[in-house]
Amino acid sequence: MARKAVATKVKTQPNVPELTNEQELEAYREMLLIRRFEEKAGQMYGMGLIGGFCHLYIGQEAVVTGITMASEKGKDAQITGYRDHGHMLVMGLDPKGVMAELTGRSGGLSRGKGGSMHMFSNEHRFYGGNGIVGAQASLGTGLAFASKYKGDGSVSLAYFGDGAANQGQVYESFNMAKLWKLPVVFIIENNKYAMGTSIERSSATTDFSQRGASFDIPGEQVDGMDVRMVYDAAKRAIEHARSGNGPYILEMLTYRYRGHSMSDPAKYRSKDEVTKYRQERDPIEQVKARLLETGFATEESLKTLESEIRAIVTEAADFATNDPEPDAAELWTDITIEA
Repeated sequence: MARKAVATKVKTQPNVPELTNEQELEAYREMLLIRRFEEKAGQMYGMGLIGGFCHLYIGQEAVVTGITMASEKGKDAQITGYRDHGHMLVMGLDPKGVMAELTGRSGGLSRGKGGSMHMFSNEHRFYGGNGIVGAQASLGTGLAFASKYKGDGSVSLAYFGDGAANQGQVYESFNMAKLWKLPVVFIIENNKYAMGTSIERSSATTDFSQRGASFDIPGEQVDGMDVRMVYDAAKRAIEHARSGNGPYILEMLTYRYRGHSMSDPAKYRSKDEVTKYRQERDPIEQVKARLLETGFATEESLKTLESEIRAIVTEAADFATNDPEPDAAELWTDITIEA
């Protein structure tokens, strides 16, 4: 008689974890930078300065912020899909380089040849920005294999969405990761809509934390709108992987305020639904309220921080607008075969 596969579902801790005041302020700054950067990117796209596709991260800022805070910067690798600008900013990549890549300029992270969906930084251990749905799960597993092979003690953090969670290559990756006990954390950013289709219509099972059940990969659902919960869960998951126990799945319950991409009017959901998340669950406003309540920050100090971040974003936009386009000779660089 075949044994029924059962995943280890970790129960959410009853008490809400707390961050230090310094961590709260760090999280606030990082999330606010993402928010203002993405708003500016949306404006520039509307002005025709950004071509191709552009997927904004507005609303989901707490996910990558909390996870990155829990990781070892410069050591742990991160890889994601096309909604990638926020990941790069939190990992410390230059906002000017990110924005210049969006506008296709020579000062961009991929010298203007990758655009919104395909930029990376080996120096920061960020490996994209991948346009193929679900590809990052397999590539992230490969990064974890390299880590175990080299014995460098790093962990691979592979982000993908609820839509990508239905791709076959994801489950091949789960099998390999568990079979070889690879140090990888699979982060499913469940923003409720795979492009324009709700998870109820696209997925037979909607508890994505249990998608590793047949491989005995532990998983848990996390409030992805609360950076404290994200950080707490990420610390456990990363330690699990780094300690040689193999892969871990984190399903981040989050929400995007904009459409799937800039070309998506998002008419498949009600305005009331979006408003409710903005007013009651916004990840940035939650942290702001706590900072003010504890007295660690004041309205004046946060306004000063806001001004500083807006200046950074404005500088990035100016650079990305005035930087020259790549020279035609760039067509012959970064290729594997000479024509």
